[in-house]
Amino acid sequence: MCLEAGDRMDAVALAEHVGCVVRSAGELVHIEKLRALKRLQDNAFFACTFELPDHRHGIVFNPLMSDPRRNSDVAHEVAHILLKHRLSRLEHLGDVAFLSCDKQQEEEAGWLAGCLLLPRFALINDLKKRMTHKTIVKNRILSEEMVGYRVRVTGVARQLAVSRRKRS
Repeated sequence: MCLEAGDRMDAVALAEHVGCVVRSAGELVHIEKLRALKRLQDNAFFACTFELPDHRHGIVFNPLMSDPRRNSDVAHEVAHILLKHRLSRLEHLGDVAFLSCDKQQEEEAGWLAGCLLLPRFALINDLKKRMTHKTIVKNRILSEEMVGYRVRVTGVARQLAVSRRKRS
């Protein structure tokens, strides 16, 4: 998968590129069950990963989430796979038990997901064109939080400001 600086990263396409099967949870359970879970705890389910019998992975995402949220959630799951994270903690939500990754692994996956969705070179490309955060959000199907996070952690806004001052 080769993208140019102006290309948008589609996390589902990325997941499929690395051999994952991606499905909407709405294909696996009735959508009303997902709505009931959302009412019970709004942010209980974004996406999850399963290891399939053929040593591939399956990613299931919540179809009730926005497109930017889904893009981020799937990229986050891909990051867990690429980092070879293992489910390690038993959690409970009401009567439902499930496995989750530890906090450090979640942070690592969050960092890598941001890098995959909005790599530094792509962010520099967009900011050099003087795109606003809202334009980047729209073009790349990301949340404002993700774009702001990437601007902060990469330091590109500061780098470009220094570069513009030097040219002036």
